[in-house]
Amino acid sequence: MTILVFISSLLGAMALGMPIAFALLTCAVVLMVFMGNFDTQILAQNLIEGTNNYPLMAVPFFMLAGELMNAGGLSKRIIEMAKSLVGHVRGGLGYVAIIAALIMASISGSAVADTAALGAILIPLMRQAGYDVPRSAGLIASGGIIAPIIPPSIGFVVLGVAGGISITKLFLAGIVPGIMMGAALWATWWWCAKKEAPPVLASRFSLSVFLRSLKDGFWALLLPLAIIGGMKFGVFTPTEAAVVAVVYSFLVGWLIYGELKLTALPKLMLSAARTSGVVLFLVACAMVSAWLITIAEIPKQVGELLSPFMDNKILLMFMMMALVIVIGTALDFMPTVLILTPVLMPIVKQAGIDPVYFGVLFIMNNAIGLLTPPVGTVLNVVAGIAKEDLGRVTKGVMPFLLAQVLLLVLFILFPALVMVPARWFY
Repeated sequence: MTILVFISSLLGAMALGMPIAFALLTCAVVLMVFMGNFDTQILAQNLIEGTNNYPLMAVPFFMLAGELMNAGGLSKRIIEMAKSLVGHVRGGLGYVAIIAALIMASISGSAVADTAALGAILIPLMRQAGYDVPRSAGLIASGGIIAPIIPPSIGFVVLGVAGGISITKLFLAGIVPGIMMGAALWATWWWCAKKEAPPVLASRFSLSVFLRSLKDGFWALLLPLAIIGGMKFGVFTPTEAAVVAVVYSFLVGWLIYGELKLTALPKLMLSAARTSGVVLFLVACAMVSAWLITIAEIPKQVGELLSPFMDNKILLMFMMMALVIVIGTALDFMPTVLILTPVLMPIVKQAGIDPVYFGVLFIMNNAIGLLTPPVGTVLNVVAGIAKEDLGRVTKGVMPFLLAQVLLLVLFILFPALVMVPARWFY
């Protein structure tokens, strides 16, 4: 019954036209009243705890870095380099976004931080180059969710601790599926670029033009290299890298390029604060709903429904992954992992499914949930960065979301695609 109350209240609030964040709060209040434990103090406490999360600090800093890059001329110089390098290729900046997503995924392990970093840098470039912004935002968001799959993965660490699975094996097993996710995005973007025809910015590649743009944009190009290198060698964390990006963008735009005016700083900070506030308030509201779902034992009740499918591993995996997708539309990545792991792992072990194989697909599925409305954190982050309506960005992400879901289905039908390459690294 609590499941029906949760779903109906959430859908009802959204049908009345409530913003998603307030719909989640309304759903939480209805669920608390139904359970007979309504307490405004609990609501306030969970709202605060929802954003009291160290990795989330990267979001406002990377958004501010994007504002500073645009005002300081860094973004303009990066786009000139991109034009000279891949301008002759249809949809060239999209391929740059995919490669960057794979590189960032191998450094931070955080989908939100990667998406914020890539979005702050690439979305302005793609907008200026004439790309469809919702589609471009969808591509960057889809690239961001590779981070939980390729090591170092925060999701694998949490799953390994909660489910008693070897974290080392999870890391090694995630390498090839993560690369395949990038390949799926590459093929999907090729199809989208061919159909939607993003502008071709140059007739052919010119080495002299490229070298001139490289010299002019050296300081702009050094920023992502410094961030990647610093995180790779342990100089700073992804959250600290966001602060480095802000300081670096400010100094280069102000002292080197001379295009950033100190009088513009209050406006830029206010813009970044507004965008960050929307995203973080949504995250806070999602955490309230996640806490109440846990208290109501909804995941446990749903998990018990899977017991009739124990004799067929493939069918059981389909049912579990379908459950994760459904719950992933209402919960954020980490709550879903923490709530469902103790519920599903006993079933996985009883059915004789390799826990490492299940773990890779489980984390991949939860990462896909970061793209599904209404709660999809990465989807909301990229919509905030792009300053686009969530509905438009949702439509933009659909081809890439479908590609990742089809890849997940392929992994379910053919477990060897995951486990055979994994054993190469063991």
